[in-house]
Amino acid sequence: MQDLKGKFVLITGASTGIGAAAATAFAAQGAHVAVHYNRSADKAEAVAEAVRAHGVKAMTVAADVQDTGAIDAAVAHVLDGFGRIDVLINNAGSLVKRTPFTEVTDAYFDDVLKVNARSVVAFSRAVVPAMRKQGGGAIVNVTSIAARHGGGPGALIYAAAKGFVSTLTRGMAKELMPDRIRVNAVSPGVIMTPFHEQFSTQAQIDAFRQSIPMGRLGEPDECSGAFLYLASETLASYVTGQIIEVNGGQLML
Repeated sequence: MQDLKGKFVLITGASTGIGAAAATAFAAQGAHVAVHYNRSADKAEAVAEAVRAHGVKAMTVAADVQDTGAIDAAVAHVLDGFGRIDVLINNAGSLVKRTPFTEVTDAYFDDVLKVNARSVVAFSRAVVPAMRKQGGGAIVNVTSIAARHGGGPGALIYAAAKGFVSTLTRGMAKELMPDRIRVNAVSPGVIMTPFHEQFSTQAQIDAFRQSIPMGRLGEPDECSGAFLYLASETLASYVTGQIIEVNGGQLML
């Protein structure tokens, strides 16, 4: 993927899990990476060091994704440091907590939507003017298998937020194509990241495993190929508005 060499990539939620794996995958292709994080400064710096080990530039940038002003400042900081953003990976997200539908409060609803839906809008909105000025770019959102099947126990609002991301991806693709900005999404299935370590019991994880035809759970780096493909103009120049499912066969369209 020689066309990714020298590109500047901003990955949200990149201090752990899928985002961290994507950061090193882009670095291995010669791309420079901005590692966004919220609270995990030490982990973000460790990812940045792993990126620099590939001989490319890396920077870390902090922002609470529930704070639109902080997102705007973070994007401005990356643009100031890198000069441009060629690829935006909207990976940041959280279940917040598992909550039965009848116990959903307005505050919980707002938190889940801010983290998983509004943050995608805010990061994209902040990046698009720079991409327009430079003549194009690629945005890859992260949705979830939950958007298709309604989510696991206590994850209904999270699943609905990811459904928003899936629909937003298609709408953004239509609106931004005249600016040569391609917008696609990756939809992970059950990937073993701190997400499930925090929110899923062992019994739930075992049940998830039994529903997967491959008979195993996914690893964070198994999503990286989809990000690289969608970011590459050489491989995906005619691909926009698409969602790639990475789930071991758990959901087949």
